[in-house]
Amino acid sequence: MPKDELRKGDRVEWSSHGGTAEGEVLRKITQDTELAGRTVRASADEPQYLVRSDKSGGEAVHKRSALRRRGD
Repeated sequence: MPKDELRKGDRVEWSSHGGTAEGEVLRKITQDTELAGRTVRASADEPQYLVRSDKSGGEAVHKRSALRRRGD
């Protein structure tokens, strides 16, 4: 596994409307998937990650480049 790859349970943060959000990786998405009524475009080479916000409990999908591992 590449050093920068994220796994289920990893703690991450990302930029949000109100500043920085923190949460947990729920799963790595590696193929086109329907989530919350929209199509998430993903592949093994360009995965996306389903994350849950600690503050709101809401779920969102982000590209790897938008996520920072907590503690890095």
